[in-house]
Amino acid sequence: MNVGLMVTSFGDIDLADVAVRAEELSYDAVWVGELWGESGVVQLTEMACRTDEIDLGSAILNVYSRSPAVLAMTAASLQRASDGRFTLGVGTSTPKAVEDLHGMAFDRPVRRAHETIELVREFTAADGGRVDYDGQLLEAADFPALETPVSIYHAGLGPANRRVVGRLCDGWIPHNIPFSQLDDAFEEVAGAARERDRDPSEITIAPYVPAAASEDATEARETLCQHVAYYVGSGEGYRRAVSMAYSERADRIAEAWRDGDKREATELVTDEMLTDLGVAGTPEEVREQFRTLVDETGIDHPIVVVPEPASEDVIETTIEALSPERL
Repeated sequence: MNVGLMVTSFGDIDLADVAVRAEELSYDAVWVGELWGESGVVQLTEMACRTDEIDLGSAILNVYSRSPAVLAMTAASLQRASDGRFTLGVGTSTPKAVEDLHGMAFDRPVRRAHETIELVREFTAADGGRVDYDGQLLEAADFPALETPVSIYHAGLGPANRRVVGRLCDGWIPHNIPFSQLDDAFEEVAGAARERDRDPSEITIAPYVPAAASEDATEARETLCQHVAYYVGSGEGYRRAVSMAYSERADRIAEAWRDGDKREATELVTDEMLTDLGVAGTPEEVREQFRTLVDETGIDHPIVVVPEPASEDVIETTIEALSPERL
């Protein structure tokens, strides 16, 4: 089974050490997020220098804070540094991050994603031609392609952003779309792909799979509940994604979280939601849930995400429990 590991923030644990450990445990890829605190690009560069075979990916770099040209240069540089092991994962992020952190307007996010991906494709193309691009939001004139092609994945959640995946991308990184809804959600991707004469089966489905394993199953489930409540409460796009299956409950969780009652928000996460949004329990329970999830859905490349509230023991137990050599 091809399994990736997200290495966003593990407290004081060095993330490059985690990447080395993931390679030892036969994970086929490590993915690095980026929001605030550390540069995901710098972390990926260190990982590229300290690993030999494991694939590396960004999950995700947002399409606002770096221009398409900078994203293209970044992707080409990481592709060369890793000897061809890099995948560029992008997304629109959230209004909170784009407006309050980067000081930019969160305008027309779907169009921004489409034009950014299209332009990065042209900037990294192998044909060595000149790039001229005149979009609704972005433009470029008479610059040579970098001749370093790279796979591009997009974390499109809503229907319009999923169509961007189908039109332009090699892979899809859904986050917080209930697994029971994943096949139906992918039909939006597939339809857009067919309109462009692309084969939908060639688009990799690589969802985040929030996971918490512990000999104390209650601790594991509580960790995952906190993770679900945080995302439903702090991001409108995530709330809408969860609402595909749990509309009334997602609204109640979001309301409690935004009112400052994080405990109530966490307690509102049901067992059914946990099963549909992640895996949690003892190591053996988590492995069984994970195997069932992959077997019963169209997932090609699950990305294990250990929730940030996790203790060091839960982090280590989860990474060990879901290593491909144990699945």
